[in-house]
Amino acid sequence: MSEQEIYATLVEIKEEPTALYKILKFANLVSGGGEAKLAITEGYVFLNGQVETQKRKKIYAGDLISFNEQHYQVALKGQTEGYEVVDHETAAHGDRPAAKNNRAAQAEKSKPVKKMRKPISFSLKG
Repeated sequence: MSEQEIYATLVEIKEEPTALYKILKFANLVSGGGEAKLAITEGYVFLNGQVETQKRKKIYAGDLISFNEQHYQVALKGQTEGYEVVDHETAAHGDRPAAKNNRAAQAEKSKPVKKMRKPISFSLKG
């Protein structure tokens, strides 16, 4: 079995714990809290490699959130040492996303990645 590094965008939170739906909302991954809660309860959000359906699941620094086939590493604001940051020009060319955490990447190497559902997108009809 081959090992795969996972690159994640860094999401900073002000305090621990923070509710999962709030992180999706504040990171602009969804348009609002209701949409975040719906995506979570429908099983489209993964926390540390496992499907998470609890809207108010407590999230701590170091947790890895996956949504729409993108990965997001949670860190406390001001405590981002140890994270490798890639400049936006490199990320824009598709080489790799904005940031990664070596510990999280190593943890993900040992777990096979399963695709359980297709990514979703919400559109507002107005």
